[in-house]
Amino acid sequence: MALKQKDTDAAATATGTKKRRRVFFSDTDAGVEANECMKVFLVWNPGEVSSVDCTAIQPFDLNHFFGEDGKIYGYKNLKINVWISAKSFHGYADVSFDETSDGGKGITDLKPVLQNIFGENLVEKEEFLHTFSKECEYIRTAVTNGSAIKHDGSYESDPAVEIVRVELQGAAAFLYSRLVPLVLLLVEGSTPIDIGEHGWEMLLVVKKATQEAGSKFELLGFAAVHNFYHYPESIRLRISQILVLPPYQGEGHGLGLLEAINYIAQSENIYDVTIESPSDYLQYVRSSIDCLRLLMFDPIKPALGAIVLSLKETNLSKRAQSLRMVPPADLMETVRQKLKINKKQFLRCWEILIFLSLDSQDHKSMDNFRACIYDRMKGEILGSASGTNRKRLLQMPTSFNKEASFAVYWTQEIEDEDEQTVEQQPEDLKTQEQQLNELVDIQIEEIAGVAKNVTSRCKDKMTELVVQ
Repeated sequence: MALKQKDTDAAATATGTKKRRRVFFSDTDAGVEANECMKVFLVWNPGEVSSVDCTAIQPFDLNHFFGEDGKIYGYKNLKINVWISAKSFHGYADVSFDETSDGGKGITDLKPVLQNIFGENLVEKEEFLHTFSKECEYIRTAVTNGSAIKHDGSYESDPAVEIVRVELQGAAAFLYSRLVPLVLLLVEGSTPIDIGEHGWEMLLVVKKATQEAGSKFELLGFAAVHNFYHYPESIRLRISQILVLPPYQGEGHGLGLLEAINYIAQSENIYDVTIESPSDYLQYVRSSIDCLRLLMFDPIKPALGAIVLSLKETNLSKRAQSLRMVPPADLMETVRQKLKINKKQFLRCWEILIFLSLDSQDHKSMDNFRACIYDRMKGEILGSASGTNRKRLLQMPTSFNKEASFAVYWTQEIEDEDEQTVEQQPEDLKTQEQQLNELVDIQIEEIAGVAKNVTSRCKDKMTELVVQ
């Protein structure tokens, strides 16, 4: 890591001494957010190092690495540039500033924070430049020790790209340790997995280039998955992390990883597949894939058709009756057994499939669909009128948004029915109703977004579904 103070280096060299100039400001130091002064770049050759005209990556939030307020104190005109090698995943940091000063908040020690993010990957410039002249043997070894996943539709357009499955040990474990900084920077809320725990695997998306000296592999993305026991004698597959390197995002590699995982689950008769805290976009891609798979799964058609018919013919506008859009229990079990889609995910996709089957111009059926979503969310959040243990929605004004902030909490079962009753004022009920409707609108918008993506990918199948 290079730490430089601007404008003073030349003078210090001429005199043979280095004196750090301290300036004392009269005003309290307001600090600078890490997001404003820190940039991270991905580079492929030595000529890109120390340049900002290369591939910049966009971390979801750098501030959270720097204390509660996300600010750096004690520097004037601070710039932190970090270059990460796309070949070895080593990093080099260049830190420059005009001067330092304790303006009442101290001077932030940058080195331990950067070490916390990049760990042993962070090296000095000379060593960093040297990494480009050496091939990363751990990538080659990890790929060589793994097995390629071949399934229908897997990278037919580019045979040089493949997905390789490896156990997370040896070279693969070392490779993962190199990738941890990118995971921390690009995957919100992520933490490194415990590679010492049994059952971890990686799926690597690699591009192979054949040269005279042999094959060379470039890593495009990866997924970390965990096999864990499910009583009495089966295995569940949990996706912990999926990351596609920024230059290769939007090329279908995340989609390919999810399809490969589904293929493994079905071919090895895994109990089901789950995802640990998926991002909104990952959930969007996953739901799109699963809806496409379900559209080609004949056992769902009778139950789906019955629900759609009920939405078309039933009148829920008067709210004297309710209709639950829940698939039969035996169908949920069949979907789990055959497609390895877990119950929660199937229920999410089920509502999307119903939406896809409705005519958007049929206001009656669309109003009924919304009423069902409303009833389902109301039951999940507020519970039934007879309720015991249930969730409640409570308005919680904050400085962020005083009108649209709320909290969800669980009530405890109380034997005395009178003690359970909480008198609500008309204004509270009105606010609660408004907030619930806002949540329903958000939910339907998400459903419509996935439905649109599914339609664009499978127009022929959609025509068949609507006709039925």
